[in-house]
Amino acid sequence: MYEFDQDLQSAICDFSCLTSNWSINGIPNGGYIMATMTRAMLQISTKSATPVLSTSFISRCMPGPIDLQTEIVSQSRGFDRIAARLIQDGSERVRMMGTFATAPAECRMTRYEKKPLNLPDFDKCIALPPIPKYTLFDRMDIRLDPVCAGWMKGEPSERSELKGWIRFKDGRPIDMEAVVLMADSFPPPVFASQGPVAWVPTLEMMINIRNLPQGICLKAIFRTRFVTCGLLESDGELWDETGQLVAISRQIAQFRQ
Repeated sequence: MYEFDQDLQSAICDFSCLTSNWSINGIPNGGYIMATMTRAMLQISTKSATPVLSTSFISRCMPGPIDLQTEIVSQSRGFDRIAARLIQDGSERVRMMGTFATAPAECRMTRYEKKPLNLPDFDKCIALPPIPKYTLFDRMDIRLDPVCAGWMKGEPSERSELKGWIRFKDGRPIDMEAVVLMADSFPPPVFASQGPVAWVPTLEMMINIRNLPQGICLKAIFRTRFVTCGLLESDGELWDETGQLVAISRQIAQFRQ
């Protein structure tokens, strides 16, 4: 069993626990938490296609025991709506709503009003280096397009945009929970223009998975266009190696210099 699957299972078993293996500066990554809650919701949902996942991060989680609760909110012919709550030390830390659809017999329309993400080859992109206490980056192979990697050597760009490749270092295939993790695994795109800042904690995040990918790598792009009153947005796209759209995301976060 891959490490990611072991850690997801540890978080939804009878003695639920978040590990420190997918952390940012010692704090469990939001994508890992959302992936854990997604797996828990899938266990009680009768549907699993094109989920819309919306999450409120109420307060920070820490590695250790959790109480993960799920509830069926409504079920219809087309959709299951599932709620999940993550409680730690007696306080609700994360609340999540998932809308899961019936798998369509056929996709009647596919229309992209922008071209699939074009990147240099994987080996020509710049690997994100290991960072102490950032265990997420020990397990995810993230390669940035050189055009947006200048911030790593003190050369910021004019645009808050990061794009590149992502995959598991241990070769794990990409399924729904992996897509959720990967939607929140890149550094914040504001780093591209401002350099590394103290912290960009997530307040709200939405992920809509459109297709399960082909291959073991995803192409990703994340953009921030507006930083105002201590808040910013990060809009993301994930594409597979065939040019198929896998997921879109939007994250609202605090900006702390």
